Amino acid sequence: MIYFFESNNGRILAVNAPSGLDQQAIEKLKWAFNEAKLLSETKVSGNFVGPRKEMITPWSTNAVEITQNMGIDKIVRIEEFIKVASETISFDPMLTALYKELNQTIFDIDIKPEPIINIDDIDAYNKKEGLALSADEVAYLENLSVKLKRKLTDSEIFGFSQVNSEHCRHKIFNGTFIIDGNEKAESLFKLIKLTTETNKKRVVSAYKDNCAFLCRVRL
Repeated sequence: MIYFFESNNGRILAVNAPSGLDQQAIEKLKWAFNEAKLLSETKVSGNFVGPRKEMITPWSTNAVEITQNMGIDKIVRIEEFIKVASETISFDPMLTALYKELNQTIFDIDIKPEPIINIDDIDAYNKKEGLALSADEVAYLENLSVKLKRKLTDSEIFGFSQVNSEHCRHKIFNGTFIIDGNEKAESLFKLIKLTTETNKKRVVSAYKDNCAFLCRVRL
């Protein structure tokens, strides 16, 4: 069941709890939502802009984890919806969608997975999908296909392009740094870290690889 809470700023918080919530859990949610009001209706009329049903937001993931720490273990998703004046409102269709009503089906997904595609031409697929694979990487995948004695699938090639990307492996940043034909002792990555190494007592927070900060907030 989806419960609808109306916050003090007029936004609707939709709480998906398939097995239902008891009164104690509802009271906890009211507190967590800054004394939001639980609506008695199972649907809310009006036009709303909110997250696409296919994409659980990072906000929802954090919100559900907070409710679990509060002792509520029946919630699978929480999303926030903003009421808008009309259907002509502009919004980002990549992340959000227009809902003409909030009801018990707003999180239902009826999309069927596309069939697996066996790729005949890896280089052409790379260019078509914008995977940014280098010639060496394309050659590696072609040789792998020969070794496996089968065509590689679209998912395999796409997955390879992601895990082998510059963002994931820092192939360029960790590569040999050559300027005017002279090889440098430090890579680009080492140069980035050099400031920290030479100023350890003055650095509060330093980039290591990927980082994140955590803070406790009230929903």
